[in-house]
Amino acid sequence: MIAVKGGICAAEGFMAAATAAKIKSKRRDDMAMIFSEKPCVVAGTFTSNVVKAAPVLWDRELVDSGRPVHAAVINSGIANACTGQLGLDICKEEADATAEAFGQVISADSVLLASTGIIGLQLPIEKMKNAISEMVPKLEASEAAATAASKAIMTTDTTNKEFALEFTIGGKKVHLGGMTKGSGMIHPQMCTMICFLTTDLSITKELLQKALSENVVDTFNMISVDGDTSTNDTCVILANGAAENPIIDTEGEDYETFKTALLQVSKTLAREMAADGEGASHLFTVHVTQAKDKQEARTIARSVVSSTLTKAAIYGRDANWGRVLCAMGYSGASFDPNKVNLYFVNDIGKIEVFHQGVPVDFDEDYASEILGYQEVTALIEMHEGTEEATAWGCDLTHEYVNINADYRS
Repeated sequence: MIAVKGGICAAEGFMAAATAAKIKSKRRDDMAMIFSEKPCVVAGTFTSNVVKAAPVLWDRELVDSGRPVHAAVINSGIANACTGQLGLDICKEEADATAEAFGQVISADSVLLASTGIIGLQLPIEKMKNAISEMVPKLEASEAAATAASKAIMTTDTTNKEFALEFTIGGKKVHLGGMTKGSGMIHPQMCTMICFLTTDLSITKELLQKALSENVVDTFNMISVDGDTSTNDTCVILANGAAENPIIDTEGEDYETFKTALLQVSKTLAREMAADGEGASHLFTVHVTQAKDKQEARTIARSVVSSTLTKAAIYGRDANWGRVLCAMGYSGASFDPNKVNLYFVNDIGKIEVFHQGVPVDFDEDYASEILGYQEVTALIEMHEGTEEATAWGCDLTHEYVNINADYRS
């Protein structure tokens, strides 16, 4: 497998475009479109928040229906969440406008929708209809178009997030690309961001959904910025079969190859989101090893990476191991703390701060130096089994408060 450029346009047959609809009167692109002339099978996972945005309800119905998908329209600035029946009506108007812009070559019920931004505001549908009309003739299968789309969906993100791979299945070159946005309202309870993945793989809908559902458990569900699960979390993957590989309709070597690629793309995008957490100055990774089972490893890693006190200690370069042990203890996992070893690790070194139930007399200055680097890992050895899991997050800074205190204004 090799990393390639092109993001969501790396896969054969996919095009993208972006434009400025001026949804929040900012002078930047705030709408994006993805299109495949070939019909796509689609799989998706969505927010576990009971309060679900209108486009989440729209997409979930489309994914569950099994209907083919041709296009996706995404906007930033306004979330179309808590908007009642009017919000759902706007979704239909968006999809109808997209079908009309394509001259009815595609149907409205083959259009996915996603929104991100402020909750409670109604979308300016006339501006969006104009933007949709502008994007259709701008569609390109180019790296530049993919990057423009990935930038258009940003809200408080400081950088766009895209990644793609090329690999071989059934003697055919296959591509898988993706783009995500996510900087705040990030917490591991299902995706916690907006993510669109595209592939030219030929695969059944059932196996595409199985692969995605299993994939998010160890990727997008293992990131946390602030403990808030968004109303708009959406992760969808579109597969148009343009690679012309023998269709994957059973679990075997080809299916496993695809799952490996999906894992690599998703992990890369997940790490990028964690590193770009609102106000973050550190990417904070928690790696749990030697756990008695996989679920225990995930539970402990998520608890530590989500701990407000631990995140504050990382920001302050304080090797406060007590906060890590505390977060492990209230995680819900059952383990023996007298078997635990804890280290802080980065590229310059590794320092043990807790060893089998008691603290270690460690060099505080050296520990602070390790924690001063942009990427920091808490390595936790459980000594109870062979399973492991990794979670990604960031530190908690003053800037996080500043960003969210002024988010609506």
